[in-house]
Amino acid sequence: MIGFVLRRIGVSVLILVAASFVMFNLVALSTDPLADLRESNNPNKQQLIQARIQIAHLDVSPPVRWAMWLGGVAKCLIPFANQCDLGTNFHGAPVTELLPTAMGSTVQMVTGALVLAILFGLMTGILSAIRENSGFDSSFTVISLFLFSLPSFLAAAMLKSFVAIGYNNFLQDPVIPIWVSLLLGVVMGVIVQAVVGGDARRRLLAFGINFVVTSGLLIYMSATGWFLTPNIGPFGIIVITVAMAIGLTALLAGLHQRKALITAGIVSVIGIITYFVIQPLLDVATPILVIGLGLLAIAVGLAVGWFVGGDDRKQNMRLGAILAFLISFLILIDRFMQSFPGYMSDMNGRPLATVGSSTPGYDPGNMWRSGLDVFFHLVLPTVSLLVISFAQYTRYSRAGMIEVLGQDYVRTARAKGMPERVVVVRHAFRNVLIPITTLVATDLGALLGGAIITEYIFAIPGMGQLFQASLGPGDIYPVMGYFLVIAVMAITFNFLADLSYAALDPRVRVR
Repeated sequence: MIGFVLRRIGVSVLILVAASFVMFNLVALSTDPLADLRESNNPNKQQLIQARIQIAHLDVSPPVRWAMWLGGVAKCLIPFANQCDLGTNFHGAPVTELLPTAMGSTVQMVTGALVLAILFGLMTGILSAIRENSGFDSSFTVISLFLFSLPSFLAAAMLKSFVAIGYNNFLQDPVIPIWVSLLLGVVMGVIVQAVVGGDARRRLLAFGINFVVTSGLLIYMSATGWFLTPNIGPFGIIVITVAMAIGLTALLAGLHQRKALITAGIVSVIGIITYFVIQPLLDVATPILVIGLGLLAIAVGLAVGWFVGGDDRKQNMRLGAILAFLISFLILIDRFMQSFPGYMSDMNGRPLATVGSSTPGYDPGNMWRSGLDVFFHLVLPTVSLLVISFAQYTRYSRAGMIEVLGQDYVRTARAKGMPERVVVVRHAFRNVLIPITTLVATDLGALLGGAIITEYIFAIPGMGQLFQASLGPGDIYPVMGYFLVIAVMAITFNFLADLSYAALDPRVRVR
């Protein structure tokens, strides 16, 4: 194992060095970093040219400049030396100071898009495979193919033109007509009954319940002005927590498992009590405190699962940890919702932004409003990246699940009388994750690359904008900083994907 890791690190370093040499020389030979100054009418043009030549070392040949840059990169590997040198841009700003700021916005956007794409893509793909050739499967096949072929710049432009403007206009008079609520209830009912499947009576029952719940909620929210003062509230927290406990138990263990039900019940009660106790503390919360509370909640869920024990203690611990995390996330969302009226007032009633990663100069002194500001600035770029990645995960997970469900070991599991939940979740799903793991590693690099277009359209000061703004005038050191970050992340995630194969499939061993 150690030998494999060392070999991969050595090969990765060689690849990075060779690729950086090619990239550096291509940029240096294909751009003219002095073109704008030569065309300038500034009286001190020659002084400016000489200053740029000195800053960017333009009097040195590209291969020598690359060697100088590589020496600065090597200093970054010395721990605690604080000598990392990736060069400076034309204005004298160190690249090491530009990258962290640019990476912050890009990582937030790409991480959100990637996580949501994986979750929604896997769920939709697996449901499509289980309901193969059904109306649900056919509908989402068409939708995923459409989204996959949709250019990222077109998706971004449509989101800006229709979603942002439409949502902000809606908040001026947030009333949903009753016929629209009923229509959305019909749509939700049709989708859910297609997912549930079964005989006509079961489908009709699923349709009716979801039609009533969806339409009723929309009518209630419209009548009470919920869109202007959103919140989940104590009653909502209790209902959703109980629903999550039942759903997770049914999915991970089965409702016949008494120990799993006890675990879910204890964690749910602790979570509901915590919601009421923790409210005063959340008024003065900081990001570090919130993260600490989230980790504590997961630890409590693991402890409850361990103490309850049972025939499958690991399963109960997993159930307790996931449920504790979801309850914590629910409480967090409710607290952000409570801060929405104040934030909306700060934004003059138009909270959904179309440019930038945050409002310039906005400092409410409140973690929750600051978080809402970042959310409303990054939600559209995230969705723009999400729709394309979602289509990929849907198609891959559907194809993988259909293939796995036809394997001999799955037929054997069904022949033994195992419930369909166990066959899908424990036997089939784990093998589907193997190709998905490879896709995640490659998709991360693609998302970062695609963020160039998305960040340009939404004017987000991220890695993509740094690359685009530096490549045109031939400002080579920020370009190489972008290349270094992208290359290191791509190689690292591909390496982690190789290692994860052994955890997902016991037949795979790293030698």
